[in-house]
Amino acid sequence: MPSIGGRAHTIEQIREIGERGYPFAEISLNDPGEVEANLSQYLRLKSLYGISYLAHYPNEDNPFDVEVLKQKFVPRIKKLVDLSGALGIAKSTLHFWIDKRWAPHGLIDAKLPILAELVEYAMVHGVVLCIENLSERHDSFALAFDAIPELKMTLDIGHGQLLSKKNTSFDFIRYCFPRISHIHVHDNLGGTSVHDDLHLSLGKGIVEYRAILSSLKENGYDSTITMEVKPQDMLHTHREIEHVFRGDLPHGPE
Repeated sequence: MPSIGGRAHTIEQIREIGERGYPFAEISLNDPGEVEANLSQYLRLKSLYGISYLAHYPNEDNPFDVEVLKQKFVPRIKKLVDLSGALGIAKSTLHFWIDKRWAPHGLIDAKLPILAELVEYAMVHGVVLCIENLSERHDSFALAFDAIPELKMTLDIGHGQLLSKKNTSFDFIRYCFPRISHIHVHDNLGGTSVHDDLHLSLGKGIVEYRAILSSLKENGYDSTITMEVKPQDMLHTHREIEHVFRGDLPHGPE
């Protein structure tokens, strides 16, 4: 059975996740100065609830500007990796857009060395860096996986429903399963923009989450799963995940 935790965008949500008894919280580490200022509070809550942390790092400043990434994004991520070590974090999720369908010529080739540098820095500091699917398909990620052997993946099954007739999670599992080290679960109604990324409780949208989770189970997935839903929606979402991995699916429609 995978370890199932919750997404915490705020310190208050860490408390809610801890009070609900989940084993970990995936926390937003965005600004190094803010994280450093709240470090003692993070550590106190970690001890109080006996939970561990995973990290979710910030979006790129400008995914199309390599120089901005080098000058601003890379130093910020490295500082957050350092702080992750202080929080005992061993796994982190990173947004790093590399969709070859829409990237200008030469952009991905210029970005991959940046990603490789971050993966190596994180690895030296004991942190596994997982790239999260945004609009990308499996063949775009294959470029990064071929170039960076240590790079892992966070499969976001909600993002897989956007900009696609068929959820892209199925192909990521088929072609990239050995790289999948973490999962994000949430639901939506499909769509073509960030506004359609609704982060609904499982079963409230059209994501074929039971089929996706069943495929992960069949492939032997037993690592971490983060429920990227509101704390009040976590009980139902947690039960749905457990139903799949325990093989006791309830009767009725998905």
